[in-house]
Amino acid sequence: MFAWYPHYSLLTAIVAVTILAWFKGGPVERLGSSINLVMSLAFSVMQAFIPPASLEVLTLVLDGIFGLIFLGLAVRYTSLWLGAAMLLQAGQFSLHAFYYVTTKPVDRLFAIVNNLVSWGILLSILLGTLGYWWVSRREAAKVRLS
Repeated sequence: MFAWYPHYSLLTAIVAVTILAWFKGGPVERLGSSINLVMSLAFSVMQAFIPPASLEVLTLVLDGIFGLIFLGLAVRYTSLWLGAAMLLQAGQFSLHAFYYVTTKPVDRLFAIVNNLVSWGILLSILLGTLGYWWVSRREAAKVRLS
């Protein structure tokens, strides 16, 4: 039962950052956080309902789609936080590919790296949202002083 707590705390944090991005972020922060939320929910549903034999390939497919979406957004919006999220997602794809190709059983190292990457992606979205909020507040203050 204790193994589920980190998973739920991560999902709760993803929902919280998505809500923050929708209220305080710009269009790219809203889009990036929403994509992160949808993909996280897709991974959770997939792990709950799909047999483990099929899970490996579907995980790699979702990882690839997630990384390509972040790549497209990073190229389109040239945002530093999106580049960081894209690189972290590429690392997650590599982690999953390594464990699946070598048929190495999932161990503590896998869990630690997987969670660190997920939290890193969430942190980059949060920093992007806070950066947008800070810049927009500063610009609004300049307009009021003019």
